[in-house]
Amino acid sequence: MAKLTIDDLDLKGKTVLVRVDFNVPLDDRRHVADDFRIRAALPTIQKILREGGRAVLCSHLGRPKGRRNAQYSLKPVAQRLAELLGQEVRFAPDCVGEAVDHLKQQLNAGEVLLLENLRFHPGEEANDPEFSRRLAGYCDVYVNDAFGTAHRAHASTVGVTRYFQWCAAGYLMQKELEYLGRALEKPERPFVTILGGAKISGKIDVMINLLDKTDVLLIGGGMVFTFFKAQGLEIGRSILEADRLEMARTILDRASRSRTRLELPTDVVVADQLKTGARTQVVPVNQIPAGWIGVDIGPATLQKFKEILATARTVVWNGPMGVFEIPDFARGTEAMARYLAEVTQKGAVTIVGGGDSAAAVKQFGLSDSLSHVSTGGGASLEFLEGKTLPGVAALTDKE
Repeated sequence: MAKLTIDDLDLKGKTVLVRVDFNVPLDDRRHVADDFRIRAALPTIQKILREGGRAVLCSHLGRPKGRRNAQYSLKPVAQRLAELLGQEVRFAPDCVGEAVDHLKQQLNAGEVLLLENLRFHPGEEANDPEFSRRLAGYCDVYVNDAFGTAHRAHASTVGVTRYFQWCAAGYLMQKELEYLGRALEKPERPFVTILGGAKISGKIDVMINLLDKTDVLLIGGGMVFTFFKAQGLEIGRSILEADRLEMARTILDRASRSRTRLELPTDVVVADQLKTGARTQVVPVNQIPAGWIGVDIGPATLQKFKEILATARTVVWNGPMGVFEIPDFARGTEAMARYLAEVTQKGAVTIVGGGDSAAAVKQFGLSDSLSHVSTGGGASLEFLEGKTLPGVAALTDKE
């Protein structure tokens, strides 16, 4: 880490503004439905409290579009956090203003204050300097532990850093950067990358950045059909990005001239409809029937991918292998997740890059069986693209 981390800070007696990522799903009763991201922030919060600091936590939830909306209140998160910490978590009615300043000043060592949703104010996403100044008010140091928003130049990730002498990475941020950074810079080889998901457009920059970095690139998910179409194959009613056909050809051409081996499926599961109970069949990729929809990788592809992964020492996975939200079409994604858990047990480093692939791993109960499951879908993608994340760049450099 070329940036300051929480371990470099003197926290005793300090009020610490912590940007956390508590953008979690709530159920119909307004209770936290999945506390994965809250639990991921606990080591940083507990460190501050243990060292005699005062933790002021700020986060967004959903997309309230710069207006107060009770549906997106962080109050249920404060209740769940209190249960996890085993102590009271004070809750502020807003994230800036006199009432909030008063609550910050009242905090004692070892206490926690969670501010209301940052995105109730347009100044958050606009990275407004005045909003940033008010957010930073009455706090001594800043810690960013929200990797999931590190790719956004918002007030709470970038703007506030102008008002602190010391801005450091929390434990979660540090862990995310170390796992992803090591995979890209110094992976133990063979290094295999698995890319899936519906669209090629969201992964083009990742593929280009990884050519010559990764040893094998396995492609699954809906994006394969754009590659197949680019090769002149019939794809039936499968998802197609017609405006990305030329880019698909370019990637195939560049891969053929790079040290990276690019592997596409050899067979796929097709369905007559995109719904539970649809008729399905397994076909070779050059025999997809007209009118049918590709929904998952086939068994021969799965076997081929497993054989490649069996020797891997580093694996990065981003994007499901099929339409995993429909149980009938989730078999390829689940089998890949379970096999990754096996290679992890044998000593490989396995990293799941947030988003839908992280959701799938959680759905199958395998989050704890892999080396690292990222909390940030968009941030991990941009990191894999080789981009600088604004929320990381804004932290204080180590001497």
